[in-house]
Amino acid sequence: MSNDNTNRKAINDWLPVTASRNAKWWYSAFHNLTAMVGAGVLTLPYAMSMMGWGPGAVVLILSWIITLFTLWQMVEMHEMVPGVRFDRYHELGQHAFGEKLGLWIVVPQQLLVEVGTCIVYMVTGGTSLKKFHDTVCPTCQDIRTSYWIIIFASVNFVLCLCPNFNSISVVSLAAAVMSIA
Repeated sequence: MSNDNTNRKAINDWLPVTASRNAKWWYSAFHNLTAMVGAGVLTLPYAMSMMGWGPGAVVLILSWIITLFTLWQMVEMHEMVPGVRFDRYHELGQHAFGEKLGLWIVVPQQLLVEVGTCIVYMVTGGTSLKKFHDTVCPTCQDIRTSYWIIIFASVNFVLCLCPNFNSISVVSLAAAVMSIA
């Protein structure tokens, strides 16, 4: 048992995601605010225009309650087994559903969400950059949306080379301020 904990600690120390545990509480606040508010703020005008004020407000409040409840569950389950820390979703799935079934339940859903989110953010970011360019410089030559998506993806590629969230806390701070403002 001790050897298993030693191996797990060695892996966690090696992985960039879990190696650095010296983040400040405000870094976490920036990241969570950006993650929870960012997508909602991007879709809020469109959703409210399509649904109207009444149903739109209900869906917005319901979404907030579900997000808060899910966040609370994740925090509670993070260390629900004494001495074991569930740092990854698949570890939590393996604990809940068993070694093999937990992976088969969690990993496909996780990949679907990750790939889908990346595609949506690349397209949304590229479209937003194009709209910004067209607004700021209406007389400039028109640049295709696909080029703006590539530009946005290139910036994201550079950011993904950062070893952990502590490295991009300034980006999360800027995103959190823009989400609130």
